[in-house]
Amino acid sequence: MDFLIANAHAQQAGAEGGGTASLVIMLLLFGLIFYFLIYRPQAKRVKEHKSLVSSLAKSDEVLLQGGLIGKVVKVADDNDFMVLALTEGVEVTVQKGAVAAVLPKGTIKTL
Repeated sequence: MDFLIANAHAQQAGAEGGGTASLVIMLLLFGLIFYFLIYRPQAKRVKEHKSLVSSLAKSDEVLLQGGLIGKVVKVADDNDFMVLALTEGVEVTVQKGAVAAVLPKGTIKTL
């Protein structure tokens, strides 16, 4: 009855998996990808925003993250807050970190 059923032959053991060296290389590769695609650009943005916030001065026109546009009336170096004039007679106190961009002079008048 051997002609109806093929004989099964044991296969030789194949080569072992990559081992620990390939695992370490993969982990380093993922670490480099994480650093260059995620961490480094974010750290650069944070550094630029800190320099923007530290360079704020009186009479700068700024755009806040919430969409408000105003002119800086009072800013203190020791405090984390500043006073913005939205219109004549309307002043609000906001955190310096809420500033998204410094606008060119005269932007508020053109709106």
